[in-house]
Amino acid sequence: MNTKKLLIIICILANQFINSAKAQAPQSFNYQAVARDAAGSVISNQAVSFRISLLQGSATGTNVYSETHAVTTNQFGLVNFAIGVGTVVSGSFANINWAGGAYFVKVELDATGGSTYVVMSTTQLISVPYALASNSLTTTRTNGEAENRKE
Repeated sequence: MNTKKLLIIICILANQFINSAKAQAPQSFNYQAVARDAAGSVISNQAVSFRISLLQGSATGTNVYSETHAVTTNQFGLVNFAIGVGTVVSGSFANINWAGGAYFVKVELDATGGSTYVVMSTTQLISVPYALASNSLTTTRTNGEAENRKE
């Protein structure tokens, strides 16, 4: 195969990859919290561990996905990470049927950075701006290409 043909094939594949990447929703969502110890004091500049579980149906519902995150708090005890990209414990984030009813986020913390977690909260997920925007879009096909329109 000559260089020119190889370059054309690479350009076509790169174009397909870019087009498919633009059409995909992020497979994660941001989470932010302030880590506190059992007495309620902020845990500053310390390694902590979180276990995040996504429960379907209710705050005590079926665990459809679980992951862990090892992070370090800042001087205010603040941590940020993306749910969906942690170390998977069970399930598949990509296979969650988000249209399958209510979902809840169960947050567990080990303030020492280990794996002895204490339940901190369980909160229902509600719509976020990204999802609200996608609710007003429709997909049509023109010449085999997907096209999004706002209604």
